[in-house]
Amino acid sequence: MGVERKFVKNGLDKAQMAEYFSKQLERAGYGGMNINRTPMGTQITIFAEKPGMIIGKGGKTIHKLTHDLETVFRVDNPQIDVQEVKIPELNAQMMASRLAGAIERGLYFRKAGHNMLRRILESGALGCEIDIAGKLTGPRKKTEKFVGGNMLHAGNPAMELVDDGFAIAIKKLGVIGCRVRLIRPTVKLPGRFKTVQVGAPETVEKKPAAGIVEIVKVAPQEVKPETVSEQAPEAPVSTAEEGHTGNIEERMHGDVMEHKHPEYDYWHPASRLHKKEEK
Repeated sequence: MGVERKFVKNGLDKAQMAEYFSKQLERAGYGGMNINRTPMGTQITIFAEKPGMIIGKGGKTIHKLTHDLETVFRVDNPQIDVQEVKIPELNAQMMASRLAGAIERGLYFRKAGHNMLRRILESGALGCEIDIAGKLTGPRKKTEKFVGGNMLHAGNPAMELVDDGFAIAIKKLGVIGCRVRLIRPTVKLPGRFKTVQVGAPETVEKKPAAGIVEIVKVAPQEVKPETVSEQAPEAPVSTAEEGHTGNIEERMHGDVMEHKHPEYDYWHPASRLHKKEEK
């Protein structure tokens, strides 16, 4: 058998098994199934609102389902696991079955569609779409659509993130199909983002580690140069120096020693050579 034929056969078997379970487990609140093929056999997980009715008294019902899978559908070593659905409003197959049952009991289809859409969105679903098709108001086929929230229609996310359920309502004028598609609240939609308000960054004071001395740079202070006019003149000191005769006055002008002869009216450095008069 080619690869294409194998895929087609697996898809057909899955559709037939889902139809068989929906008829046999209608009273138990059938909510879909998953098939996982392993080397040890085929693991089948059934979701239902009332798992006890699927198991049956002493496991009688589940043994019957296992026997039918082996004989009718040729499933290799089937192992059935039943899981309870906590919130039926977030299961598309259960909602489609309830919608079909309400239409069969005579409830107007528009009222039934709006009520079902409101219940699903109030349960926390991100989006929902309900399609009701068939002879609704006249002799011709008509389709009514009820949409709320966000819904994916194309691409791989539409196949993996959207829960799909289908059921039929049998009326006197014909069969009415009910399709429910919803997105559960735990699903992260691709391409969605939100803005976050960022506050001002907090300033953190850095403390120097132990054993490290912080070097502080101090700006050099400006020093005003001292001028001669600002310095107070020192009092003259009268001393007698060797080689000079008479009263010689001396003083310190800055770092220079100066003296003055009594016969002159000016001061000059003491280190200057004096001119000796010839005798």
